[in-house]
Amino acid sequence: MRFTKNLWFYIALAGAPVIILIVWELTHVEFLLHLAAIPLEVLLAIFIVERFLDERYKKEQRKHLMFIKSYLFRSQMRNLFITNFEALKSPSFTMSRIRDSSLEELKQMRKDANTLEYKSLEAMEPVITEYVEAEAVWHQFREWAVDYDFEDIFTDMIYILHFIYDVKLFKEKNYGRLFVHEAEKRPQLMEKVNKVLGDGIQKFLDYTIELKEQEPQMFHDLISDYELSSQIRSDAMSTDGTI
Repeated sequence: MRFTKNLWFYIALAGAPVIILIVWELTHVEFLLHLAAIPLEVLLAIFIVERFLDERYKKEQRKHLMFIKSYLFRSQMRNLFITNFEALKSPSFTMSRIRDSSLEELKQMRKDANTLEYKSLEAMEPVITEYVEAEAVWHQFREWAVDYDFEDIFTDMIYILHFIYDVKLFKEKNYGRLFVHEAEKRPQLMEKVNKVLGDGIQKFLDYTIELKEQEPQMFHDLISDYELSSQIRSDAMSTDGTI
């Protein structure tokens, strides 16, 4: 970033030794050889300092994003993640288990999440619906990714948004039908469904690990909120089932 802003300055530093060496060839003044090395040393020092500053800037922005994610995960995205976890058949992850896990146990859970199985196709549909309803959040993340130059997050958001547009287009033309049933007929589309939903579980666990390492209290508060919401949802479903 800073490199491109000061490109002409760097070109001048890199070119200065060439000019000095040409003069040395003509004059053979020994001092000029020492002088020629100075711009290169300055250039090297600048590269080292700017790389350090860029890395520190990235680290600060990542931490800032961590706090933003905490807010979104506890508000607009809470139902999405809870619905996704509840739809899983294996591995079975509960919020109580996540909350009580050590850092090493969380990391093992994350490894286990590389292979996911859902209870049924129908159980996946509410998760898909939650992704569509959270469309504004994905746009927010996309904008932040651009602002903070997080290419990996930007790529993920574009993938999710393309998936959401697929779902919305299908729903507009096929009212009342399940998108996941259509995806089942099309391997490429089903691959998208599995990737988006699976990535959701994996990214959530990645985030819990990050919080556990860096912000343990925030980790506890987040998972406690999720645990309470899960209990409320479970109680509401039990009540509905008895009416």
